[in-house]
Amino acid sequence: MSPEFVPALELNAGFYRDVVAPLIGDRRHAAALLGYGSELLGFDTERSTDHGWGPRLQVFVPAAEVTLVLAAIDGGLPAEYRGWPVAFGWDAVPATHHVQVVPLDAWLLAQLGCDPLGRMSFADWLTIPQQRLLGVVRGAVYHDPTGALTAVRERLRYFPPDLALWMLACQWRRIWQVEPLVGRTAEVGDEAGSRLVASRIVRDLMRLHFVLARVYWPYEKWFGSAYRALPHAREVLPALEAALDARNHPAREDALVAAYESLARLHNETGLTDPVDPRVSFFYGRPFRVPKGDRFVDACLRRVRDDSLRSRPLVGSIDQIVDSIDVLENVQLTQAMRALYDFPS
Repeated sequence: MSPEFVPALELNAGFYRDVVAPLIGDRRHAAALLGYGSELLGFDTERSTDHGWGPRLQVFVPAAEVTLVLAAIDGGLPAEYRGWPVAFGWDAVPATHHVQVVPLDAWLLAQLGCDPLGRMSFADWLTIPQQRLLGVVRGAVYHDPTGALTAVRERLRYFPPDLALWMLACQWRRIWQVEPLVGRTAEVGDEAGSRLVASRIVRDLMRLHFVLARVYWPYEKWFGSAYRALPHAREVLPALEAALDARNHPAREDALVAAYESLARLHNETGLTDPVDPRVSFFYGRPFRVPKGDRFVDACLRRVRDDSLRSRPLVGSIDQIVDSIDVLENVQLTQAMRALYDFPS
């Protein structure tokens, strides 16, 4: 019989308290569950336990203490904790314990590709995938006597305000670039094309909502679940779902119009820019109702204070331009994108 499922954040709080902390003793350290996994977002279920799930932690110690602390942990871990094996593997990962002992700065560099303990440039921020940032700011901290880990999590809580406003402009621009195509493709009988464009716009509207809420979006598996937790998501989601479900262009456009206007009103309610008329209008005399997202782009840019940001192409962060998991999960590849963003800040 399988052990009783409890969420990993709870399981590992006990694992640290009952097992790992006594092994470390009075050596200076911090402890947390960070990095990867559905459990960091609180979305793990019993299904999660069949793959890379179990007792695991990061233990952060000074570099000079790594060997001693790791030896104490290696020599003292039990075979099981609350019925779950302490040594486990998955796919190509061999069975081993998953208590990582590492200096905080080294772990952050491996997780993010840059050092967040120093001054971060715009290029640093823009080349970190949001899922990687979630791996630092979500999860749980179980011990942090100096407050250093808590401080860096707070610093990374969201993009700096000026950069977030620029990213909001970039997100509206993505919508503006394709907003009339739902109608134009339907007009020539391309129903599949109209539905595909609509689905792209729905995703971009959901991402827009994340930026308005100042919340990082996760990767695809939990994108919809995280979206539902955003403020006002329940007000917008029925229109988004109706746009995806629509069987013809009139119904699709009606649903998108409702979503456009809801999110435009939310945009205005944030006070991030001067108010913009949230009502849709026809696209330059053509019979397609659109929000004319360029109006929101301009409103955002008027509030961006940094000259170097205002002058850059509105491509957005790495998450706004790259869909490849092989890129977003590889720190070396994300850092190779720095040339796109390497401008003074």
